[in-house]
Amino acid sequence: MLRYTIWRFAQAVPVLIGIITITFFLANQIPGDPISIMLGPSPAQERVELIQAKYGLDRPLHERYLTYLQGVMMGDLGYSLYYDRPVLEMIMLRLPVTLYLTISAFAFAIATAIPLGVISAKRRNKPTDHVARIVSLIGVSTPSFWIGLMLIIVFAFHLGWFPARGLPLPWEAPGDVRGAETQIDVITTSLYHLIMPMIALGTLQMAQITRIERSSMVESLQGEYVKLARAYGVSETTIVRKHAFQVAQLPVITIVGLGLSTALGGSVLIETVFEIQGMGRLIITAINNLDYELIMGTTFMFGFAFVIGVIITDIAYAYIDPRVTYGDE
Repeated sequence: MLRYTIWRFAQAVPVLIGIITITFFLANQIPGDPISIMLGPSPAQERVELIQAKYGLDRPLHERYLTYLQGVMMGDLGYSLYYDRPVLEMIMLRLPVTLYLTISAFAFAIATAIPLGVISAKRRNKPTDHVARIVSLIGVSTPSFWIGLMLIIVFAFHLGWFPARGLPLPWEAPGDVRGAETQIDVITTSLYHLIMPMIALGTLQMAQITRIERSSMVESLQGEYVKLARAYGVSETTIVRKHAFQVAQLPVITIVGLGLSTALGGSVLIETVFEIQGMGRLIITAINNLDYELIMGTTFMFGFAFVIGVIITDIAYAYIDPRVTYGDE
């Protein structure tokens, strides 16, 4: 198992290099000039040459690529033209907000989807099952940003129940959060701001997990071992809890592991809709201003999260199902 884990992480290295390479050359092919965006139209030639030399934009593309790749291997993601700060520093500043939103959305999705999927499977083809299937179908078919906009219109503008913008972190100082005097006020304000973006981002994941959980539980409940348990008079609750549920979780783990990674990508739209200062808005700002190294740095972080999510999903299989083996083990 340890050897397989090391091998899977080693396989991630060429994937990450591929992400860096593709992103670097694509980002540098975006039409426009970052110097013109930074200095405005008709800047002085001396000023342009100074900025190009400062950020290495006067060097050949292949030299910049090799320098950037070497920097990434040393933990240096470059320097942002727009913010005039190290890219890694900007990412570390925004990443906690995105992780807070994404993890909360997934907690919401799992907490609602698994019970809904299990109940739907147990009451197959009954009204409860039909309602659960319709809810999951609507969730899968509806874009997250549209759900976010509808939540803002209904619950922020018309009812005034929740704020429509911003997301303070629960560990911020009370002085940095408007209207907060104590840390409890900060936590309450943070949860208050979190509810709508969490639902908007988590609805798609909830619907996908519900569908997988239901189909997997239906198959599991029709297994021979379940029929044998029923023949021995084991109660239905015990069958579901001890025999059917664990076996049915393997497909769910797959969708959760991959969904958690792709939810980071979905946070780009949700952060834009709710004006949350996270990684999503950072990458949009980077693209709008042709901030090459910030584009590459944020894309690399999203790619890194996806690769790690896939690896953790693969490893989790072996722990959940002892029948799963890898390599020579």
